[in-house]
Amino acid sequence: MTPPGPQAPELTLAAASPSRDHIRQIDRTAVQAAARELLRALGANVDAEALRETPRRMADAYAELLTPQPFQATTFPNDDGYDELVVARAIPFHSLCMHHLLPFHGVAHIGYLPEERIIGLSKLGRVVELFARDLQIQERMTTQIADWLERELQPKGVGVVLEAEHMCMSLRGVQKFGAKTVTSALQGLVRDDARTRQEFLALTTRRSHDQ
Repeated sequence: MTPPGPQAPELTLAAASPSRDHIRQIDRTAVQAAARELLRALGANVDAEALRETPRRMADAYAELLTPQPFQATTFPNDDGYDELVVARAIPFHSLCMHHLLPFHGVAHIGYLPEERIIGLSKLGRVVELFARDLQIQERMTTQIADWLERELQPKGVGVVLEAEHMCMSLRGVQKFGAKTVTSALQGLVRDDARTRQEFLALTTRRSHDQ
């Protein structure tokens, strides 16, 4: 769906941090020192040329992975009274499992049933990124995205489905490479109205070759 033209009044909403009331402070110097000690504890020769800069690189990598990028969630009045689902499918994301600090990655499918306002479509990807850049579990991330859309848009309904592969399951433990975990959060008419729920789930479960 194409948002109204440039003459339409718009409202910009500052994106919230994942915790809303807490901005993560990363002490890169402390992270670098801790990374050096971790490598040493793992039996690595931290003075070897190949590993000399690894603690700094680790600190930089974690800072990047755990720092959400601010953005303005531009919304527009729903002047045309659009009353069908808006769905963005297969938005790629990666995050860090809070239990093992190993990555999990996959795609997010997001849909909402507009009320008075609609959101710029590219911002749906920004919302996914906002909550992915945290120490996460997939279930919480799913509900955070849905709650954000509910709070900022006040739509008739919201649906979020995440499909992800977790490295803590693929590389350790049961070592089931390629196994996917699917989580969903449905709110409003996307949950309560059978036709809308069925339409949303049908749109988000199409095979990749249909995308």
